[in-house]
Amino acid sequence: MIAGTVKYLVFDVESVPDGRLINHVKYNDRGVDDAQAIDLYREEIIASGSSSGFIPVTFQYPVALVIAKVRDDYSLDDVVSLDEPAFRSGEITRLFWKGVEKNYAAVTLVSFNGRGFDIPLMELMAFRYGVRATHHFRDNYSTRHRYGARHLDLHDWLSNYNAVRLNGGLDLLAKVIGKPGKMDTRGDQVYELYRQGELRRISDYCIHDVLDTYFVFLRTRVMNGELSLEREQEAVRTAKGWIEKNRERIPAFQEYLKNWGDWDPWP
Repeated sequence: MIAGTVKYLVFDVESVPDGRLINHVKYNDRGVDDAQAIDLYREEIIASGSSSGFIPVTFQYPVALVIAKVRDDYSLDDVVSLDEPAFRSGEITRLFWKGVEKNYAAVTLVSFNGRGFDIPLMELMAFRYGVRATHHFRDNYSTRHRYGARHLDLHDWLSNYNAVRLNGGLDLLAKVIGKPGKMDTRGDQVYELYRQGELRRISDYCIHDVLDTYFVFLRTRVMNGELSLEREQEAVRTAKGWIEKNRERIPAFQEYLKNWGDWDPWP
């Protein structure tokens, strides 16, 4: 195991539309530039009935990928943003799959909707960059499969594997247990931030989502009996202390702490 004790890798990916690919595939004869191609495709998606205009995963590429390393006692070991500060898609892809493959038998990936977006995105990036992920693609119980032991998708788990629409998503779940959830940045702002060169801010947003995912993960372990409620609350306090201790090293922690709340259930 990583550092002898890490058992879970809680992760999240932020991505942007691939204007060049969209242009090649959909508008090659229209004489538009890549930015215009993105706008045209969004207009088509909205016209088809989508309220968000979100461009499919097949036309995206990663610009930030953050991993929280969690020990077998559920404490935080570290939080890393891959290929910081360059945030190159190819290097993010290489580092992600290298880490997954190296520690495949020792760790479980934990995500929120990772099976529906993050894992397929990173698989497509492995295809694009020619990156090997032998265990992932060959293991019948791998991160690719709904019931596989190598990946826990909290969205799947809490929505009864999409039997119910989990309105509010990670933001709602984080706020229910007193954690910040969405703050100044939201997912639909990532592309514009990318156009402005705000890669660090995108990474910070991704760090916040990973922390929220970690705390939601802890509560699900109470639900399935792996943790007592008292032990979960102790893990939360320990994590807060670790975040405070590392806020100079990881500046994104400062905003998270400013918006920190303790669990206070109602009604």
